[in-house]
Amino acid sequence: MRLTHPRHQALLARVQPRLAEETDLAHDLDHVLRVYRWAVRLAEESGVDTDLAGAAALVHDLVNVPKESAQRSMGSALSAAAGAEVLPEVGYTPDEVEQIVSAVATCSWSRGLPPASPLGAILQDADRLDAIGAVGIARNFACAQAMASRGTSGRFYDPEDPLGQSARALDDKRNAADHYPIKLLRLAQTMHTPTAKAEAAHRHAFLLAFLEQLGRETS
Repeated sequence: MRLTHPRHQALLARVQPRLAEETDLAHDLDHVLRVYRWAVRLAEESGVDTDLAGAAALVHDLVNVPKESAQRSMGSALSAAAGAEVLPEVGYTPDEVEQIVSAVATCSWSRGLPPASPLGAILQDADRLDAIGAVGIARNFACAQAMASRGTSGRFYDPEDPLGQSARALDDKRNAADHYPIKLLRLAQTMHTPTAKAEAAHRHAFLLAFLEQLGRETS
């Protein structure tokens, strides 16, 4: 993949070894590069600095806290702190670093913070787009498998209520399909930029079609 700025090449060289150690396919290098591609595109369309947007995408998942961890909501803050250490090494100024890490600190869903800047909105949109659509479905089940490999008693869906339509309490650490009503089906309405909103609507429709098919196959 061609990176758009010289500093991005140097930054990727520092980020890639850390991401190569990641065994969770939902948060691997391919995820980061998909977010990078969307962040640069959205930044360009929105008049946001594409250099800073790409850098934010490259460091946004430097620290992946397991989904089942009580510290899950701290993942973006920890990634921001890790980014603050590596960004100056490739030439980002203190002001640029502050802008980038602020965007990273607010990008995750689990932390529940709104973006503090247009750059933050770009990164949040790019990251959330990768959570829905066909790739989002793959990532959801990859995350479920990763949790199961760490000892969580997980499964694809609740056999008695695959789509979470009963009065039972939803639990996406136990049932992967519960992650759709808990989070994934809510992401499209949180987008900020026009292009992200349009893409999210398309991907949201794909999620609904998938769930309809899942319901048929498990009824």
